Parts: sequence; structure tokens; C-alpha cells
Amino acid sequence: MAIGIGVTMLLLIKVVPEFESMFQGFGAELPALTQFTVNLSEMAQQYWLHALGALVGSIMLLKAAARRSPKVAYRLDGLLLKLPIIGDIMHKSAVSRFTRTLATTFASGVPLVEGLETAAGAADNRVYSKAINEVRQDVTTGQQLHFAMRMTNRFPALAVQMVSIGEEAGSLDAMLNRVADYYEEEVDNKVDALTSLMEPIIIVVLGFLVGGVVVSMYLPIFEIGTAL
Repeated sequence: MAIGIGVTMLLLIKVVPEFESMFQGFGAELPALTQFTVNLSEMAQQYWLHALGALVGSIMLLKAAARRSPKVAYRLDGLLLKLPIIGDIMHKSAVSRFTRTLATTFASGVPLVEGLETAAGAADNRVYSKAINEVRQDVTTGQQLHFAMRMTNRFPALAVQMVSIGEEAGSLDAMLNRVADYYEEEVDNKVDALTSLMEPIIIVVLGFLVGGVVVSMYLPIFEIGTAL
């Protein structure tokens, strides 16, 4: 996508002006699509450097704000979770990392409270890290793990139910591993589906961007050829 946008900008800045000078010699009104491309080219020539600087500056400022302000970082992670398709993948990925880490630490004999502290860092999402820390505080006061997870309203009902079964059966580590296996498979399936969906979308967008510019530049030539 970045390459397609870069090629389109190159056409608008370097190639379209050459056609524009040629069109001025025709002395005829340009087609609407061609005129739109010419206007877009003029705008790109004037403001491309400003737009690039604003984009790079915004990204750098956002990263700096996320490093210095936990609130900004938390909101960014929350925004990622709300994105369509990608947000669902982020949700399930965080749950799988949490349950896998907790299962590993618990099976190794690490106390549950300490394992939750480790799992909070492994979630790789501040929203889930905060939720896991809330779970750890509740477990410290004597609440059951599945009840503490349910109270955060962050974990899927299936994961909470399976953790509840594991606690009652005395096989919490095995049940946590099953939860992790399930959500890891879900993440893999979602990523595969997203990849398959992205390929035709990228082809269509590239064809629209690059092809649209090329076609708009040749439309006046085709009309002249037809008139002759």
C-alpha cells in the first residue's frame, strides 16, 4: 500500500506536469477526470513536503506521548482493540498470551499472585495489563480467579468458564493451556483470513490509484484520436 501511494505521488509530482504542458497546447477543454488529476497534481506539487513532514511529525509526537504518558499509551491500546477485524485479533491474542503465561508459571510452582504479575506484562496490551492487575488484586483478597476475571468485563465468557472448571477440578494449568490453544488457533485463523482478504483489496487499490492516474492522462489523447 505504501509503495502504491508512493508511486502515485511520483506520477502526480513528476509525470502529470509533463502531460499538463502538452495538454495546454491542445487548446481544448480537458475531460473531468483529467482535470481532477491535474488539479490534484498541482496540489501535490505544492504541499507534498508539508504533508510528509506533518505525517512524520505526528507519528513521532504520538510515540513520544505514548512513552511519557501512560494515559495516552492506554488510550492507544484501547483504540487498537476497537478497530474492526484487527481489534478482535488483538483481543484474542492478549487472552492467549495471558493464559499461556499464567499456565506456565502456575505449572512451575509459582504462586498464582506472582504468576498474574508476570502474565500482566506478557499481555502486550495496556488495557489487558490493567485488567490482569485488577484480577491479581482481587485474587490477593481471596477471590477465585474466574470470578475476578469476570468482574473486569475484559475476558471472554468461554475463557472465564473454562478457568472456573479448571479451578473446581484442580487442574487450572491444564485448563489454562486449553484456553491458550483455543485462542491461538483463533488468532491464526483470523490472520489467515485477513491475509487472504487483503491481497485482492491491495490489488484493487493499486489498480485504482496508479491506473486511474494513467487513464486520466491518456483520455485527452484518445479523444483527439477519435476526433481525427
